[in-house]
Amino acid sequence: MQDLKQTIISYSSRNLEQRKNWYSPAAEAYNKARPRYPQHLIDRVVEVAQLSTDSKILEVGCGPGTATVALAKPAVNIPQLGCSIICLEPNPDFFQLAQQNCQPYSNVEIENTSFEEWELKPFEFDAVLAASSFHWISPEVGYPKAANALKENGYLILLWNKELQPSYEVYQILSQIYQLHTPSLDRYEDQETQEYILRQLGNMAIDSGQFKNLISGQFISEVTYTVDEYLTLLNTYSPYIKLDPENKESLFLGLRHRIEDDFGGSLQLSYISAFHITQKVTSEVRES
Repeated sequence: MQDLKQTIISYSSRNLEQRKNWYSPAAEAYNKARPRYPQHLIDRVVEVAQLSTDSKILEVGCGPGTATVALAKPAVNIPQLGCSIICLEPNPDFFQLAQQNCQPYSNVEIENTSFEEWELKPFEFDAVLAASSFHWISPEVGYPKAANALKENGYLILLWNKELQPSYEVYQILSQIYQLHTPSLDRYEDQETQEYILRQLGNMAIDSGQFKNLISGQFISEVTYTVDEYLTLLNTYSPYIKLDPENKESLFLGLRHRIEDDFGGSLQLSYISAFHITQKVTSEVRES
């Protein structure tokens, strides 16, 4: 747990302006290549957090609106859904993409600001949502401010899509390319490791003292990415964003040739989508 907390603190302790613009070089790629949240995960979140068309949600770091659209639009099997959502997105490029993606939904309002800078509206929201974004905010700021924005017994909803992974056998072949060009990026997270990280992320909300009654769930999805889609996806992960351009070019060229020669130009990938839902600890309990 301590290692994960330190990693999160290292992200969140970066200069706020740096964090605001971190994904700018990869914003379009992120919008195109990052996977969506499976509908059955969204359905379960709606059920557990008791969301409806009357629910008012604050979304922290909406990115290009990946999760926003899923909750803003009426679903075939949940026609009454279509929550009112106020989204906070500090990155100017993500902000523009979110505006485009959410344009059909009049129930969505997007503000180009960070959660840290946002002027708190106490006890106003039924749920605070963060989709693969809450680790960018200091735990000392994030959990208390989220709790203060919630109505009594409101819910904190954390969604996660873990990194897409090929099978271990495929990874071992691609590993040769990484060892040749960028050994520091040669890593593989198996399902057990990813599930352990997800458990830690959920427990951090409880350990903050602001939330209770953790409910978790996860789903595994299988997808096929062409070599172009896969390289675009890699461009959206932080270690690749900060990679020296020359090293990245040689690495990607090596990966492209290997995927085309050994795997017919595409890869089978899998990823874990998960949710953590916790309920705000009432002020009476916190004070006692």
